[in-house]
Amino acid sequence: MATHPEGLTQTDDVLQLVAGILGEAVVGTYLHGSAVLGRLRPGSDLDLLVVTRRTATDAERRALVAGLLAISGRRRLRPDDRPVELALVVEGDVRPWRYPPMLDFLYGEWLRDGYEAGMLPTREAAPDLAILLAQARAADRPVTGPPARSVLPEIPPSDVRRASVEGIPGLLEDLEPDAANVILAFARIWTTVVTGELRAKDAAAEWALERLPDRHRPVLARARDVYLGTAEDRWGDLAADLRPHADHVIAEIRRADRDAG
Repeated sequence: MATHPEGLTQTDDVLQLVAGILGEAVVGTYLHGSAVLGRLRPGSDLDLLVVTRRTATDAERRALVAGLLAISGRRRLRPDDRPVELALVVEGDVRPWRYPPMLDFLYGEWLRDGYEAGMLPTREAAPDLAILLAQARAADRPVTGPPARSVLPEIPPSDVRRASVEGIPGLLEDLEPDAANVILAFARIWTTVVTGELRAKDAAAEWALERLPDRHRPVLARARDVYLGTAEDRWGDLAADLRPHADHVIAEIRRADRDAG
């Protein structure tokens, strides 16, 4: 196992890595995800958004991936370290705001196999970045740099809702291999489309559980408990119920989206 300077946290590790590679190109670094929507749970990632002045070069992308592979997920340096999700966005790509926004770089542990095989994150239009930016701006939790509200644009609620719904097909593809996360994602989308709020995964699950028919509750309850660390991520007994649950929630999402106009 790699060693690290005494007293440094995993966030410090990521900040040092980013600063050492991107230097003065960094405008600021902001928390999003579970850390700002509620609190970190056993299954939560360390979610960081870095706003930059320019796009990253290929050499910088390679260096970032190599550094993150060494400190994230199963390569963690400390027992309480987490999977890291690191997103880079160029300030000029999102201000003034336009949809879909451009994502400059993304690292996430679900992509580790590809990174280890040589895959390099590239710039791409990413509708769900609208949700991330809305979270980061609303929370306004800078780790470095100026307040988020002075750097990130205000995201129209209609674009947050649009991004949420557009993510459904991609999530469905991952339903069986990543059941807990996908089921929770559907609950969050449903919550957002109906209420306009961005909630933590467990809070969205509680909201959705109150509105589900009895036959569809066990799947979401299992996903919530996996996220909270009180249940194992095993689905053999509920495998046949996954797709019917997802289909029901998706129907509710699309109905609410139509009603919202």
